[in-house]
Amino acid sequence: MASEFGKNIRVSIFGESHGAAVGVSIDGMPAGVSVDMERLQHFLDRRAPGRSRFTTARREEDRPEFLCGIRGGVTCGTPITAIIRNRDTRSGDYSQMENIPRPGHADYAARMRYGGNEDCRGGGHFSGRLTAPLCIAGGIFLQALEAEEITVRARILEIGGNAEDPRGEIEKAMAEKDSVGGIIECVVDGMPPGIGDPIYDGLENRISLAVFGIPAVKGIEFGRGFEAARLRGSENNDAFYFDGGTVKTRTNNHGGILGGISSGMPIVFRVAVKPTPSIGKEQDSIRYDTGENVKMTVQGRHDPCIVPRAVPCVEAAAAMAIYDLTAGEIRPEREYRMEDRNNE
Repeated sequence: MASEFGKNIRVSIFGESHGAAVGVSIDGMPAGVSVDMERLQHFLDRRAPGRSRFTTARREEDRPEFLCGIRGGVTCGTPITAIIRNRDTRSGDYSQMENIPRPGHADYAARMRYGGNEDCRGGGHFSGRLTAPLCIAGGIFLQALEAEEITVRARILEIGGNAEDPRGEIEKAMAEKDSVGGIIECVVDGMPPGIGDPIYDGLENRISLAVFGIPAVKGIEFGRGFEAARLRGSENNDAFYFDGGTVKTRTNNHGGILGGISSGMPIVFRVAVKPTPSIGKEQDSIRYDTGENVKMTVQGRHDPCIVPRAVPCVEAAAAMAIYDLTAGEIRPEREYRMEDRNNE
């Protein structure tokens, strides 16, 4: 099972939704990077469940316990490991899943891959719960990037095709015991030109790889994306010009990336998030043990729309990909100075 990301900075995510804990290990993080724990907690709270009536009723504090790698709010240069303990689990809600796969979930595919040895409670390792440790890592990377004046910000563009009244779409789905998806846009500002590589290690490739680690993501586009296929070259090309000593483009159809390499313009991409597959409606499925076609209704506590909680996850994934590519060039602020060391 590949749950590791990165080349310069290696991020490994572990745990299951109803296991003792979920967590993350970060290897290769430079020493001396400041981590504001209060800001990190605020970032995690944006993703946490049970914060509004539009999210799952499962209530988790999502307070990370750092086992190693950070001392006095500064990275040590050694591997960072943090866990979040799972406290509000109701595994009994998933007893039927041992024999009946839930439509839209990874249950059936996981059974074919792991032969029934997988932990299916709450979705196990495939659950959106695993985005909590992603946000621990991403929250650290966001702060490190901000020290280099690179910012990553995401927002909801639409929910259920509705950009004017997204809350109304969620309420309608809830009333019908259904769910709804949406589109998130992410913008990276301050990215210097020349970061990335052609072919398989381009910025689009690395960002996409990280973003698809978010379980609900089903698509991604950069710049004008699929719309560019309907344009002519004269419409899609971005004209260059000098702004003082800086090269810019008058438009940004390329989304800040050309040939897999940053152009210096804002990196812009959009992510398609599918409707939460766990719904209250009766659905068709099968029974492994009897070989029958059956009707089933998903039990448990679930989000009618995962999009609001996915926004910080997209920011975290983008920050992880970008920091991994820029790690060799970033010079973190050294708050732990020589005189501090001499005073120990």
